[in-house]
Amino acid sequence: MSLPIVNLIEPEYLARMGPLAPLIADPNVTEVMVVAGRDVYAEVQGRLLLTPITFSSHEEALSLIEYIAESVGRRIDAQSPICDARLPDGSRVHAAIPPVAIDGPLLNIRKFQRGPLDMQDLIRLGSCSESAFGFLKACVMARANVLVSGGTSSGKTTLLNVLSGYIPGDERIVTIEDAAELQLRQRHIARLESHPIGGDGTPEITLRDLVISSLRMRPDRLIVGEVRGAEALDMLQAMNTGHDGSMTTIHANRARDALARIETLVMMSGYDFVPKSIRAQIASAFNVVIHLERMRDGSRKVVQISEITGMDEDVISMQDIFKFTRTGLDPEGRVLGGFGAATLRPRLLDRLTDLGLDMPPELARIFPAHNDH
Repeated sequence: MSLPIVNLIEPEYLARMGPLAPLIADPNVTEVMVVAGRDVYAEVQGRLLLTPITFSSHEEALSLIEYIAESVGRRIDAQSPICDARLPDGSRVHAAIPPVAIDGPLLNIRKFQRGPLDMQDLIRLGSCSESAFGFLKACVMARANVLVSGGTSSGKTTLLNVLSGYIPGDERIVTIEDAAELQLRQRHIARLESHPIGGDGTPEITLRDLVISSLRMRPDRLIVGEVRGAEALDMLQAMNTGHDGSMTTIHANRARDALARIETLVMMSGYDFVPKSIRAQIASAFNVVIHLERMRDGSRKVVQISEITGMDEDVISMQDIFKFTRTGLDPEGRVLGGFGAATLRPRLLDRLTDLGLDMPPELARIFPAHNDH
């Protein structure tokens, strides 16, 4: 079941949000965007809408951005015109002001989803099928290393939250994020968050610093909210040296592109690797790639679940386990389609047997109960 909704925004704080306060308080609004210190857009049910809310001037918008930054101990000014922050309620904020924001201040607030969704919620929303989620549940139970890919706002963090719910409560989990968004339900969790250079000269703490540090914390599972730089190398090394059952997300347009992007990020680490050796590490580290897309109707779906099966010469070999096929649109403009399963039994299910675990019942109708090869 989902956790109860709790209002974590202090009334005084909400009052200081000025014209944006009604949108911040509205549970139907998932993201708020201020363009050029003037127009205010809101995302509602996956669709962007221009609201009647406006700022009286660039100065009013700039004043709000400065307040948000200061309230969370961050700095934004002409010398540091870009700011990433997390509000007291967990919402993520990104702001840019002149001189980098040419037409006026820019502000994005991605609101924190209070009370994580579970598998049944996502099935009801049409994000995936019951059998496909049964396979993902099996992946977590079998301690597979999982890579979740997709574009911006495609639901990667939401899915990571759902998958993490299947991690046993007696395991130690270490999470690493740029801005803490994960809502894990287990008790034994060590949460780490990166930190930029402080206005008082406090040194920057990068994701790579945190990944390296986390390996000294005896994690049973390592969850990196998103890999976007040289920390990809340290994540691969962790997965290849006994940290099974780890998970991370990455921005990519396709599942295959996600693997290529991991390769590019590893090359950013400063070491002189041969591309084939990097691909071999990737193929050895990750077991499953899950790709999500945000549909034209605003819905978010798991469109591909692929198992990494090894190397074929210089190429990482993959086989699709589940795939979403679009068939059209209904009269309301909603995307129609279905989730098809592969005929080949995923190799990963053999690990369940090796660990003495039962196959999730959602898979019993699709894949054989035992391995025939």
